[in-house]
Amino acid sequence: MKFAVLQFPGSNCDQDCVHVLRNVMGHSARLLWHKDTSVGDSDAAIVPGGFSYGDYLRTGAIARFSPVMQAVQAFAAQGGLVLGICNGFQILCEAGLLPGALIRNRSLQFRCEQVHLQTATTDSAFTNRVPAGKLLRVPIAHGEGCYFADPETLAGMRSRGQVLWRYVDAQGAATEAANPNGSVDNIAGVCNEGRNVAGLMPHPERASEDVLGCSDGRLIFESIIHSLQQRRSAVAA
Repeated sequence: MKFAVLQFPGSNCDQDCVHVLRNVMGHSARLLWHKDTSVGDSDAAIVPGGFSYGDYLRTGAIARFSPVMQAVQAFAAQGGLVLGICNGFQILCEAGLLPGALIRNRSLQFRCEQVHLQTATTDSAFTNRVPAGKLLRVPIAHGEGCYFADPETLAGMRSRGQVLWRYVDAQGAATEAANPNGSVDNIAGVCNEGRNVAGLMPHPERASEDVLGCSDGRLIFESIIHSLQQRRSAVAA
């Protein structure tokens, strides 16, 4: 499969994503500069973490206007798979590709630590390879990761299964103590109504190899690849 990994001035997780996709997952991955105007023949696009445009104004507010994001919006409108990680999640929300917004952590502190995630639904292109009941252990590193959406939006998201991951403790309980940033309903990641665009604040690319102490994040990339393979098989049939 062919992946496009976006690169903005200030991105710092783009190379990590390329490494995982190429060297761990064994697929093709190329960088797309923020001035590029097409995703080409890519099968999926990754909007990585970092500090795009220095996080001036607010996180993702400038990146959403870059030429490459116009290409991503067109790609998503055609059903292309798009995953936003950390700053990438913020950018996708700013661009209107995902509901809600990411605001300042309730603690007003930058949080860098390991968290546990509960997968709320495995019925998505981003979670289908996660075993039922398995908790994912992945790292976070953000200052503006508090997910917020109004009650009406949240109710619609819950009914459509758009909440993909929640912060939980090691026993799987979605407690206040397990919520590192104050996100509403302990939400760590969501998808759009079309279920082809998703974002999460934790970094699966930093937990995709055993040498790093945990490879749970790899399941998210495996899910995307499995979905793409299914699509290709359906077209060929």
